[in-house]
Amino acid sequence: MSFEKREGEVSLPFDPAEVEGPTVAFIGKIYSPWQKDTAPHNLTQARERGGEFHVQLDADYRPALTGLSEGDRIILLYWMDQARRDLVLQAPRHSDKGPRGTFSLRSPVRPNPIALAVVSITSLDIDAGRIGIDAIDCFDGTPLVDIKPWIARVDAP
Repeated sequence: MSFEKREGEVSLPFDPAEVEGPTVAFIGKIYSPWQKDTAPHNLTQARERGGEFHVQLDADYRPALTGLSEGDRIILLYWMDQARRDLVLQAPRHSDKGPRGTFSLRSPVRPNPIALAVVSITSLDIDAGRIGIDAIDCFDGTPLVDIKPWIARVDAP
């Protein structure tokens, strides 16, 4: 893919998508109203804009939902499959501080485009593998990597 660079951005001399290594098994997909030019920049904006959001788990993984309940908070780890992967220094539009390192940003542009969101379960149908969630900021159909419970005594700093 060919991407435009902003002033001050630095890219890797290779494409991380072409490097062989461990594989990731996607366990389902995340559904949202968002597409390339309509997605909010973060979860707060997604909550403000509202919409229909849910996770659809593949059949083999549905038993792993046992123990979750409506109202629980969960951590979704997902693969930003349409994100650029080569920048190590980025010039974010929202900041006037100049270029910043990828690891200091929540940008989807990263060597491994893994994103996370802490969301609330609004509905749960384990047999169908469908989890309604309060919001998400990723594109419709984004591959899901994992789900973890959000536990205040563990996850709050």
